[in-house]
Amino acid sequence: MIQVFDFFAGCGGTSKGFEMAGCNIVFALDNNLDATLTFKKNFPDTIVLNKDINRIKIEEIEPLVSGCKGKPLLFCGCAPCQPFTKQKTTKKDRDNRIQLLSEFQRFVKAFKPHYVFVENVPGMQKQVFQSSPFKTFVDYLRNDGYSYEFKVIQSQDYGIPQQRKRLVLIACKTNQISIPKKICDPSKSLKEYSTVREWISDLPPIEAGEEHPTIPNHRSAQLEPINLKRIKSTPEGGNRLNWPKSLWLDCHKDGYKGHTDVYGRMKWDEPATGLTTRCISLSNGRFGHPEQNRAISIREAACLQTFPRDFIFHGNLNSMAKQIGNAVPVKLAEVFGKHMIKHYRNLNGKIQN
Repeated sequence: MIQVFDFFAGCGGTSKGFEMAGCNIVFALDNNLDATLTFKKNFPDTIVLNKDINRIKIEEIEPLVSGCKGKPLLFCGCAPCQPFTKQKTTKKDRDNRIQLLSEFQRFVKAFKPHYVFVENVPGMQKQVFQSSPFKTFVDYLRNDGYSYEFKVIQSQDYGIPQQRKRLVLIACKTNQISIPKKICDPSKSLKEYSTVREWISDLPPIEAGEEHPTIPNHRSAQLEPINLKRIKSTPEGGNRLNWPKSLWLDCHKDGYKGHTDVYGRMKWDEPATGLTTRCISLSNGRFGHPEQNRAISIREAACLQTFPRDFIFHGNLNSMAKQIGNAVPVKLAEVFGKHMIKHYRNLNGKIQN
């Protein structure tokens, strides 16, 4: 069984997917307390540290690695994407998170795991042609004898009900490996894709600001009266262009046509747009429920990230939304996990060292 060490674990999207594929989750690390508490609740048998990777010494996890002797290791390095995103979240040249991949490399270099998995936003791959942590990491993999492939993929091509473009890297120590093939064929109709309807339509209706009494985390954010009027004027798949002028924002009254996803509703029979850390906020994207007059709930957002229904989140609404938006879609990790397990079995359990 492949033994997983998750170095930017967050709430556990990557680890849950690998666990569902058949891997064993040995170790998880994250510096966000709420995310760590969520992880501990859902992975009670995993060693979980709430600590900054910059402050972790190699010696601290050496006993755990030694305990896996004779078994294949998988190190995950899905560092926070904010330093590389197109969104203006911070001044990127001042963001110390840019160096987190280099910190992850420290552990890969020390323990030389059989498999490596990295997921982040598109754009990082362009840095392979310039001085950057990503180039340094890829150069290290090549020089240390790893076979690897990195590629920008569409999450909906792998069965995720969400239009989420991501950069993924997969590597194996000395044995050839590549990105797994798509599950869905984008050259065919949208019917090939998993949809919003398939993942959330069976959840019972709730009002804006309400929490369902029995379904964990099925809770939605409050709406101001003006925003309640706005969503009532928005049809399925619609947006602010459907509103009467009396509901327009001042910044849109000059004929501005951009950013039409904000205040928009999802479509039942298509994948959702990419979920962000503000995925339960009506004003921050196309996060309106297809027919109910509210933004999607925490549970619905988790479903669209393909978390199981029994996965429980810890924290306030904003914290839980951030955990979900930052997570690797569970089913995407499951596809990669199964791919690596099959790869290992095809080697008859033998990996060159």
